[in-house]
Amino acid sequence: MPVGVVVRRLPGVTRWAKWSWKAVALLPGAGPADWSELRREGDAVEYHAATLPLVLWRTDTEAYLHALGARVPTVAVVMRPTTDPQRPLDVFRVTASPYEAQDYQDSGEEIVELVPMTAGLRAWVQDFCDRHHEHEPFVKRRRGPRMEMREEDGKGDSRVRQISDVYRAPRPKERLQ
Repeated sequence: MPVGVVVRRLPGVTRWAKWSWKAVALLPGAGPADWSELRREGDAVEYHAATLPLVLWRTDTEAYLHALGARVPTVAVVMRPTTDPQRPLDVFRVTASPYEAQDYQDSGEEIVELVPMTAGLRAWVQDFCDRHHEHEPFVKRRRGPRMEMREEDGKGDSRVRQISDVYRAPRPKERLQ
């Protein structure tokens, strides 16, 4: 589904940042846009920065259900700063998966903003999950028979010759020349 991203520009609160940028809204089914100005109130300006596809995958339904179960279901907008004054941010990804959003946050290279889902997006994602989600039961991992048959004498590494020093690194074998 094509989703438009609305980005708000506010004056910076410190002398080091002239502007503060934040993704504030989504426009489901929006047409193409390239930093079109939507609204201006004093120094605050809102732009329709980009329209990107919101793609849902059958294998990620668990993540989508996790996002829908949150107090405020959100969509993550991933942006990168640029040096172009006409396009200060490169809005390059929109995802409904909180796990994918966390991966982008871990790198520290991108700006990840969580924007609340509209009622229509929530219904669309919920419908997708209802059709494609397959519950995977929890299976506790058990030791195999090979692990149970193994004998352990408690002396540590069997390659170490001295019993008194079980934490010493093994010596390399002498080479014949």
